[in-house]
Amino acid sequence: MFFIRICISNSQIKQKKVSPLKITLLFLWHFFKQDKRITIMNIHEYQGKEILASYGVRVQRGIVANSPVEAVAAAKQLTAETGTSWYVVKAQIHAGGRGKGGGVKLAKNLDQVTEISEQIIGMQLITPQTPPEGKTVHKVLIAEDVYYPGESETSEFYVSVLLNRATGRNMIMYSTEGGMDIEEVAEHTPHLIFTEEIDPAYGLQGFQARKIAFNLGLSGEAFKEMVKFIDALYKAYIGSDSSMFEINPVLKTSDNKILAVDAKVNIDDNALFRQAKYAEMRDVREENPIEVEAKEVGLNYVDLDGTVGCMVNGAGLAMATMDLIKYAGFEPANFLDVGGTADAKRVETAFRIILKDPNVKAILINIFGGIVRCDRVAQGVVDAYKNMGDAIKVPIIVRLQGTNAEIAKELIDNSGMPILSAVQFQEAADQVKAALS
Repeated sequence: MFFIRICISNSQIKQKKVSPLKITLLFLWHFFKQDKRITIMNIHEYQGKEILASYGVRVQRGIVANSPVEAVAAAKQLTAETGTSWYVVKAQIHAGGRGKGGGVKLAKNLDQVTEISEQIIGMQLITPQTPPEGKTVHKVLIAEDVYYPGESETSEFYVSVLLNRATGRNMIMYSTEGGMDIEEVAEHTPHLIFTEEIDPAYGLQGFQARKIAFNLGLSGEAFKEMVKFIDALYKAYIGSDSSMFEINPVLKTSDNKILAVDAKVNIDDNALFRQAKYAEMRDVREENPIEVEAKEVGLNYVDLDGTVGCMVNGAGLAMATMDLIKYAGFEPANFLDVGGTADAKRVETAFRIILKDPNVKAILINIFGGIVRCDRVAQGVVDAYKNMGDAIKVPIIVRLQGTNAEIAKELIDNSGMPILSAVQFQEAADQVKAALS
């Protein structure tokens, strides 16, 4: 869990006070790339564009395809609807940097659409935002060519809408350096990144949209188009209950149209109860399978990269437990909150979820007995251990504090099971260290 503090004004950017800005932007970008750390639902580019178009945002038109045959059919339909004769074949996975990994290619005829689609569909696409093994591409987006020649040069911009947690206001972040990673822009040309904060009492004002278009160096018809684009984009962000919209690039075409060539949209999980049509866009194939399974059984689980599995009740205690593990010199393998009903069945389910991670070398159970009694949790741990038999092959350390903690410790110590009990935080840390040394 991160708490972001951002306080950037355009005047600061112009004065090139770059060090705080670099840190802020890089940290902000890292925060939003860590999708698993915050409650969001990722969707594909083509789905994000559907949302944008429904709010009047001009987008690069495209049709999704699940096979090379469907890709050719999509290309023919695009030609009939748009007149395009070149096509962009885009891998659809929940990650950025697809072009760098070979997941975005230009096809100049239908034969190339077939050839490129055959290459991309089914490939393991590796980008800076995927796991090391990459992600399997199940579908592609066949998009129209929007870089056609015309009366003026094309230009690419970066635009995103997100929440400034320090001020409690939404903000629009934008730059003339579209098509590049925002990290690179922040590192080398931070003075080219601007922000515009939106007062929630008034919403996006006309002068703010015009200011954005002006700072992007636009004039004439392109200026007017950008003002309309920003206004519609902000309405889409608010109306869809999103936590972030990132459009990179936003393109000024050769005939001065403004449109979204790409779309990264994260929707707030907590708002899905009133956004049922967006909830249907969820693609579980793109998510961590252990996290999906945990969610289905009502466990709050986040997969991490360490070796010590965590089973706790309450997010605050979970964060403290992860700190405890790091203090002992190790890394947490997960965040798992079993909630207030840590009975034998729930504990056993949690054990099985944690042990699906082959990197887990020990499990630390840290429960505060407030709503739930510690002796019931202890009995649940013992019963779960007995039920699972030889499936548990790693050390188990249990720390229980609160109601009936002493009885709980006796239950653990007298169970005959190879379960280590602890009372104090430091004692639990020392037992983790001893178990893994």
